[in-house]
Amino acid sequence: MIKSFPLVLTCSVLCSLVLLFGCSSSSEQQTEEANLPRIAIAGLAIESSTFSPAVTEAAAFHAKTGEEVYSNYPFMVEDSENRQRAEWVPTLTGKAIPGGIVSREAYETLMEKTLKMLKKNGPYDGLFFDIHGAMSVQGLDDPEGDMIERIRAVIGKEAIISTSMDLHGNVSWRLAKHSDLITCYRMAPHEDALESKKRAMDNLLHRIESGKGKPAYKAYVPVPILLPGEKTSTRVEPGKSLYAEVAPAANKEGIVDAAIWIGYAWADEPRNHGVVMVTGDDQEKVTSTAEDLAAQFWEAREEFEFVAPTATLKEALDSAITSDEKPFMISDSGDNPTAGGAGDVTWTLRQLLNRPEFKEDNGPSVIYASIPGPKLVEAAEKVGVGGHVEAPVGAAVDDRYEGPIMLKGSVESIRQGDRHAETEVVVKCGSVNVIVTKKRKPYHYEEDFTALGLKPRDTDIVVVKIGYLVPELYDMRADWLLALTPGGVDQDLMRLEYDRIKRPMFPFDPEMERPDLSAQLVPLSHEE
Repeated sequence: MIKSFPLVLTCSVLCSLVLLFGCSSSSEQQTEEANLPRIAIAGLAIESSTFSPAVTEAAAFHAKTGEEVYSNYPFMVEDSENRQRAEWVPTLTGKAIPGGIVSREAYETLMEKTLKMLKKNGPYDGLFFDIHGAMSVQGLDDPEGDMIERIRAVIGKEAIISTSMDLHGNVSWRLAKHSDLITCYRMAPHEDALESKKRAMDNLLHRIESGKGKPAYKAYVPVPILLPGEKTSTRVEPGKSLYAEVAPAANKEGIVDAAIWIGYAWADEPRNHGVVMVTGDDQEKVTSTAEDLAAQFWEAREEFEFVAPTATLKEALDSAITSDEKPFMISDSGDNPTAGGAGDVTWTLRQLLNRPEFKEDNGPSVIYASIPGPKLVEAAEKVGVGGHVEAPVGAAVDDRYEGPIMLKGSVESIRQGDRHAETEVVVKCGSVNVIVTKKRKPYHYEEDFTALGLKPRDTDIVVVKIGYLVPELYDMRADWLLALTPGGVDQDLMRLEYDRIKRPMFPFDPEMERPDLSAQLVPLSHEE
């Protein structure tokens, strides 16, 4: 017993030291965590065409909750600087392929889950509000305004909300009021989407960490212009020069951020129009900068043209058939699923299959992407690759321009497991390879085609349900025409029946007088 005493004492001392330093380290860690701001993440994103008969349900948003939310943001991986700067509370985010109006039930279901998680995990110093800004919901004129107002009621007036948006979103006065910081993309196509989201998050972190809090001023200028994205691309003028002014404006001393929203053209709602917003602490710079950007936007209104040469579908096909350039890309723009089209309008496919040049296997090679046809997909799975199918495709949602097509052909490939399409089938009809999907899907990447055994670079004509070509398709094209086809996102806005947008509005009222482009100061979110 005596001999063992020193050992017991030594162990006791060591244990005490370990406990002491362990407690000290744990205490320091807890103190450090306690000093970090608590920031929630929430938001729903979709473009919804009110001119499409489609209805979007909750499943289309592929909602992520809790830790899953981090996968949206590469700059939020576990050891990233952003991740370490706050105690994050990811609640619910959802992003749907653009489509028709969202059902009220779907919206309320997703909102209920979001608000429940926010209530359970408060309090908060801030919230990162990740939205698109062009969601339409049955019975609501301003869903994003409703969403942020309900979120604000849960997290309180003092928490700072930083809103990140698409430049094709709509900014209502209500959304502007409850957003303390707000920004949007500066490129179309949206190659800076993640950069913009990170900027919104960094602005939020900086204002909290620095103790500066909410910017003192938010200038808001509505601009009565409503144009499709295909006329306002930043690849070409005047969009290129207009958006080049945004970053220098945002970098001025006394300004936190500056943004120009083109707005969303395919929803008949009072909030749909261009908007300029600038936030910051210097009232004169904030207001004058917003007014300068708005004036430049207005003065350029008549210069906006389509990003590519336009044509009727017949003209586009005639040009493609006689061209030596391949692949010759044709945008089936009126039913673009990434703008809000139903994605199942068969009008273009019918014209394509009726062309005599494509009736035989040895005709000009064509890829058509794509058309939903779950019955054909089921039939193709039964007969397998090499088998023959005959089944209806398309027009299950939007049959206003053409009914379903009874597609006949050989099954060239079958691919299962796609996140959006679920199952994809290629059916050869004459010289046309038609991509048929179980559920609608946009085709934006070369891999979307090659995964199905198709070689778009070696194909004579590639017809895609899209508006302006996204980067991979744009880089692949040898030539390109934007076909002005019918659908829920018709590029010819004059063919659509607007009843509720504010008037006068350019281009609907081309002779309208110059509007008042004076900046309005939006009340801060904690003010009545």
